[in-house]
Amino acid sequence: MFAANILFALALLFSYLASFVNPEIFALPSLFGLAYPFLLLINFLFVVLWASTLNWEVVISIVAILIGLTHFSNFIQFNRTGPSTEGAFRVMSYNVRLFNNYEKNPQYSEDVILSFLKEEGADILCLQEVFANEDNSTGERYLKNELGNGYYSHTKFIGKSPKRRYGIATYSKYKIVNRGEVFHPNSSSLTIFTDIVIGKDTVRIFNNHLQSFKLKNVERSFIDEIISSDERETIDGVKQLSVNLRKAFIQRANQAILVKQEINKSPYPVIVLGDFNDTPISFAYRKLRKGLNDSFVESGYGAGFTYKGGYPANRIDYVLYNDELESKYFEIKKVKYSDHYPVCSYLMIK
Repeated sequence: MFAANILFALALLFSYLASFVNPEIFALPSLFGLAYPFLLLINFLFVVLWASTLNWEVVISIVAILIGLTHFSNFIQFNRTGPSTEGAFRVMSYNVRLFNNYEKNPQYSEDVILSFLKEEGADILCLQEVFANEDNSTGERYLKNELGNGYYSHTKFIGKSPKRRYGIATYSKYKIVNRGEVFHPNSSSLTIFTDIVIGKDTVRIFNNHLQSFKLKNVERSFIDEIISSDERETIDGVKQLSVNLRKAFIQRANQAILVKQEINKSPYPVIVLGDFNDTPISFAYRKLRKGLNDSFVESGYGAGFTYKGGYPANRIDYVLYNDELESKYFEIKKVKYSDHYPVCSYLMIK
């Protein structure tokens, strides 16, 4: 037990490096960073174990946890009662998983998701993995009509078929005065930025869907290989999984660098949100958050997990903002329409 405790304490400490080491240089810490919530839980169990037997070994995991206490606050918060949201505008970010159009036997249809979004009526609504079975302009008009609420819109669709488009969209009840994008080479990842006028102030919204792991097929074949008795196939599966993970970590890091360069150029206060596909213990998150505040950290409550898909739950959806703004309240809407939960932030211009 002592040896196992040392091993998991070291693994937890190693995971902290994920925020500081560019995965293009060394990708292993990024993998440990992905496992942080579970490494933290195991170390906490060791604390309980040693404390119950009054052994000195209890200090091992306590020290490891305390060293990374700031990381803990990025996952768990206790802002039980937030201040009044009067005068704040409501921002929602949601990965809608192509409105479940490609899911087998989907439990919730596109109409259900659009009806939910219309009812929520966020002042600024940012969607990722939007699907439109139309050309760009027709798809944009259809979604605006379904969402109602008199939104201005900024959408970006890509895809090989002109009538089956995948994209990202920002909707605003406030007037849009400028639209732009950050191009991510050799990737289907998307980032758009939208300038909106709120009262007498202009705010720039960065809506992001960064590189995903895209592991569905790899994971399925890997499980088959583990079940098989061929050891060589299993080893090959591990290698392929490692290659895919490393590639995604590197692509996200490079995309975060590009987005951060555009953030730094903004002449206006910024809100940076969306599906980062990475946890708070990652190079991409640290790069994007530098100089910005995290709405969940400032005004959230409970566990911040936003992903509930086939892989272990984690926090990968965010609302970040700079000091010209203030977060009054943050919530995660626990609806099961997608493999992500919508995240909502009530923000106010100071």
